[in-house]
Amino acid sequence: MDINFGLSDLFFITPLLALFVGSLPPLLLKVVGGNKEINPAASVLYALTGIMVSFGMLLVLERSNSLIFARALKVDSAAVFTSFIVLISAAVSIIFAKESAFTDKSLFSELLFLIMNSTLGMLVVVWSNDLIVLFIGIEMMSLCLYMAITLTYEEQLSKESALKYFILGSLASAIFLYGISFIYGSVGSTYLEDITAVAPELISTSRIFLIGSLMLTMGFFFKIAAFPFFSWTPDVYQGSPTALTNFMATGVKVVSFYALLRWFGTQFLTGERSLLIINCLEWLAAFTILFGNFAAILQTNIKRLLAYSGVAHTGYALLGLLAAGVGGDSMAGGSSMIFYLVAYTFMTIASFGIVNILEKKHSTILSIDDLKGMGYSHPWLAAALTITLLSLAGIPPLLGFFSKFFVISAALKQGYIWLSIWAVIGSVVSVFFYLRPIVKMYFSEEPANALAEVSLNEKRFSAIAVLSFASLLLVFGIFANKLLMYVLKSTMVLFS
Repeated sequence: MDINFGLSDLFFITPLLALFVGSLPPLLLKVVGGNKEINPAASVLYALTGIMVSFGMLLVLERSNSLIFARALKVDSAAVFTSFIVLISAAVSIIFAKESAFTDKSLFSELLFLIMNSTLGMLVVVWSNDLIVLFIGIEMMSLCLYMAITLTYEEQLSKESALKYFILGSLASAIFLYGISFIYGSVGSTYLEDITAVAPELISTSRIFLIGSLMLTMGFFFKIAAFPFFSWTPDVYQGSPTALTNFMATGVKVVSFYALLRWFGTQFLTGERSLLIINCLEWLAAFTILFGNFAAILQTNIKRLLAYSGVAHTGYALLGLLAAGVGGDSMAGGSSMIFYLVAYTFMTIASFGIVNILEKKHSTILSIDDLKGMGYSHPWLAAALTITLLSLAGIPPLLGFFSKFFVISAALKQGYIWLSIWAVIGSVVSVFFYLRPIVKMYFSEEPANALAEVSLNEKRFSAIAVLSFASLLLVFGIFANKLLMYVLKSTMVLFS
C-alpha cells in the first residue's frame, strides 16, 4: 500500500489544522501566564476564529471529490456539508459554555481545547474512508467529551455522567473494534470501497463478515442512542453541563449517522440473506420511537425530557437510513436522513440554549413547572421555545414537520409501510409531552421562582442564538424544498 503523501494532502486537511491551532492559544497563554486563566471572551474569540477559518477552507474544498492520505480520508461535497453542521454546533456550544452557570472559569481554556479537538475528531469521522481511521476519529471525539464533562462546578452529577459515558462508551468501542477485526479478516481490507465490492456477497457466505457487520452496527447504535443502547442518554444529558449536552446531542449524533450512512452504503444489506437483518433493524427503529416517546411522557425534568425526545428522533432518522441502505431509491433515503439531521440540530440547539439561559446556578435542576408564566415574563424566549417544541412535534409549516415528512416518504418508497405508520403514531403521541411546557408557559400568569432572576442581558449571545435558530425553523420550513434540493445536490456524490 502506498503511504506517501504530499503538500496537496496537507492542503486538504487545513480545516482540521485550523481547529487544532485555534484550540492552542488560550491554553498556551494560560501556561505562559503562570496557570492564570485569560479573559474567557478572548478564549472564545480564538476558538471561534479557528472554526471560522475551518469553515472558510471547507467552502474552498466543497466541490472537490478527493481521496487523500493513501485513501484514508475522503473529501467530497457530502462530507463538507456534514462538516458545516458540526462546526455550527461546535461554535454555538462554545458560546453556551462561556455563558453557562456550570462552566468552571478557572478551567475554561482546557474546556475549549477539549471541545475544539472533539470537533476535530468529528470531522475525521465524517471524512474517514477507512474503518481504522474512523475508529480513531470516534475515540478522539469521545475521549475529549469524557474529560470535558468533568470540567464543571458541579461535583456529583457531572462526574457520574462522565463515568457512565466512559464505561459504556468503552464497551461500545470494544464491540466496534472487534467488528472491524472480523471485517478485515473476511475482506482483507478496511477501506470502504474494497468492502463495498464484496459486501453483498460476503453477507450471505461469510459468517465472520456477518458478525463483524453486526458488531460494527451495534457500536454505531450506541453513539446515536438507538434502542436498546440508549439507557445512558438521560443520565448523561442531565448530569453534563448544558453546553456539552447540546454538543453531544447534535455533533455526536450527526457524525455517527453520517458514518452509518457511509457504512450502509457498502450495500451489505442488499445480499440474499439480508432480509433478517433488515427486519431486526426495522424493529429496533420502531422500539426506539416507542421507548423514546413514551418515556418522555413520564419526565418532569426538562433535560431528561429532551434526552428521551432525542431518542425518539433517532428512530425517525433511522427510517431514512434504512431507506438508503437497501438499494433502489437510496438517494431519497440518504438525503432525507441528512435533511432530518439539519432540522434536528437546529431544534436541539434552540431547546438546550433556552435551558442554558434559564440555569442560574450549577445546581439548578429545571422542571417543566419552572416554565410557569414565562409567556408573560419573557415573551420572546417563550415564543422561541414554543416554535422549537412545535417543530419537534412535527407541526407544519415548521422545519420539523418537513423533516419527518421526507424520511417517512422515503421509507414508504422502499416498502417500509408498517414502520412508516408506526412513525406517524409516535409523532402523534409526542405532541402530548411537547405541549405540556407550552401550556405551563401561557396558562399560568404567576411566574415560577426559577424565572424571577433570569436576565437575557447576562446571556445575550445565547439568547441571540436561540432566537436565530428558532426563526430558522420557520424560515427553512417555508422554503423546505429549496433546502432539500441543496442537500440532494451535496449528497448526490454518495450514491453515484
